Amino acid sequence: MRETSFIKQNKEKWKDFEQNLEQKSNDPDKLNDQFIQITDDLSYSRTFYPNRSVRVYLNGLAQKVFFSIYKNKKSHRSRLLSFWTHELPELIYEAKNEFRLAFWVFLIAMGIGILSSMNDAEFVRIILSDSYVDMTLENIKSGDPMRVYKEGSEFGGFLGITANNLFVAFRAFVSGVFFAIGTLGIMLYNGIMVGAFQFFFFQQGIYAESLLTIWMHGTFEISAIIISGAAGLTMGRGLVFPGTLSRLNAFQISARRGVKIMIGIVPLFITAGFIEGYITRHTEVPDLIRLFFILICLAYVISYFVILPIIRGRKSEENRHYDTKLIPNNNQSIDFSIIKNRGSLFTDTFVLYRKKIGLIFWLIFSMSTLFCLLVFAFSNAPMNELFRFRWEIFGTFNNLDQFFINSKIPLLPAFNILIFSTITYFIFSLVIKEDQSFFETKTIKPPLQKLLDSLKIFIGSIILISIITTSGAYLPFIILMIFPPIILWMFILQKEGLTIFKGYQRAHYLASGNLFRMMALFLTFAILSLLFLILLDTPFLRSIIQVIAMNFSLSDSGMNSLIAILMTFSTMFLLYLEIVLFVTGMALMYYSLVEMKEAKNLRAQIQFIGSQKRIRGLLRES
Repeated sequence: MRETSFIKQNKEKWKDFEQNLEQKSNDPDKLNDQFIQITDDLSYSRTFYPNRSVRVYLNGLAQKVFFSIYKNKKSHRSRLLSFWTHELPELIYEAKNEFRLAFWVFLIAMGIGILSSMNDAEFVRIILSDSYVDMTLENIKSGDPMRVYKEGSEFGGFLGITANNLFVAFRAFVSGVFFAIGTLGIMLYNGIMVGAFQFFFFQQGIYAESLLTIWMHGTFEISAIIISGAAGLTMGRGLVFPGTLSRLNAFQISARRGVKIMIGIVPLFITAGFIEGYITRHTEVPDLIRLFFILICLAYVISYFVILPIIRGRKSEENRHYDTKLIPNNNQSIDFSIIKNRGSLFTDTFVLYRKKIGLIFWLIFSMSTLFCLLVFAFSNAPMNELFRFRWEIFGTFNNLDQFFINSKIPLLPAFNILIFSTITYFIFSLVIKEDQSFFETKTIKPPLQKLLDSLKIFIGSIILISIITTSGAYLPFIILMIFPPIILWMFILQKEGLTIFKGYQRAHYLASGNLFRMMALFLTFAILSLLFLILLDTPFLRSIIQVIAMNFSLSDSGMNSLIAILMTFSTMFLLYLEIVLFVTGMALMYYSLVEMKEAKNLRAQIQFIGSQKRIRGLLRES
């Protein structure tokens, strides 16, 4: 068909479309039909009249129709509101089987705690500890059985309780990576503890007072723990039941759903902490008011986490999958030529992680093994006395400094320098190889240059480990401020092959004005590190290690030594996993900093301006 005939045949329809668009009130269904017809005409014109004005006209008309349909798209604020009113309830409905399982496991565990306490008077001391039981008995004798909730300041209690509850919840959630078994173990433990705790007060004849006091905050707190268990089971479901997807892709989807559920219960924990810190301590409040308050809290939990998900889920059965899009596969490439924000760099780090997962795993595994061999071979104390592994909240995390400064291992700093420089050089090499693949400018360094690069990285590692071993209480702040530019400097030395002094000048030039940007990315990885290192304090991890140790016929000292080796290996494995994240993220930031300062890619693209083929002022389509 000739262009003139095409225009003559459709011009009345197009004119009608323009008139409808000018009206203040439009029929959405009609606009949708118009949009389909316009895009059909546009597709036809792109095929047969690619460089004619009619294509430009139809393209503009299609944009107008599209804007009319989507001009009332929800803002970011509406998206946030939608998360709490629609997305979260629908995710909870989708995970209803996990919620049921978490609830029943917790309920059955409470029954086990009650029955065990009934049959063994010492069981409650095993679960709650002798010190807590003795303290509570003293409070009961003094006539104030709930005095434990009145100790300390209100604000301090609020912060401490909230932090503790969040830790328990995140530990239950993160343990889902153990194919959901870890989460079930934590739910069992917490359920047994609650059952034994409540039965203890029943035995003392103060069950009514304990129920009215404890469940003022316990309604939200226990509900949130059960929901965090459901989130952990949701995450673990992708590993256990991947369906038609690969296990990795299924885990990516289930983990994102679990994270969103965890975000949804953070306000619940904060509220529970506030109630326990400010309200629970007022036991003089009449029983009827306290009972009414508990019923209000229970009604809210049932309404939002049970009834609303059922309503939302059934209404949007086909459209509730907000997060079923798969994360890009291993073939995704990293664009090294553009400026990227913190979120994009964070994503690129994990893209590289996925592409090189085998190499990175063996690097971390071998370095963890090497650390254990070195420290246990060159120490002057028994294996089970080298490191302290404390079974409490953040017990191992709070003692990470012992893996860098330890009087029982004189050569420990040297071991850390050797391992850190090896990891850093290897990861830098992976990033450089990836960027050469992207730019298609492969350069092969001679062996002598590679040796010099490794020596420069070794010198940088000496500086970093020296900072760690001499900073004392200010270490977290010094790491946040000093480590990003030093790691950038080390990458420049290997990437650009500069001398140490020139590399420092180059790093100072790139980092100037961007230090807070670098610190923000580093802090993001630090927060993620905290979640990973929480695994060190999960009872399930310790249980696995004990089960492994029990399969060896060893004496008590030999068993303790084996457990120490396994715990040390697990700690260093997770720690090196985080070091890889830090190093990769800062290496990738180098390319954004270079583009921000020098705009090499932008300058290259400017050269092509005006070179495209045009016809009558219009860009010619290829």
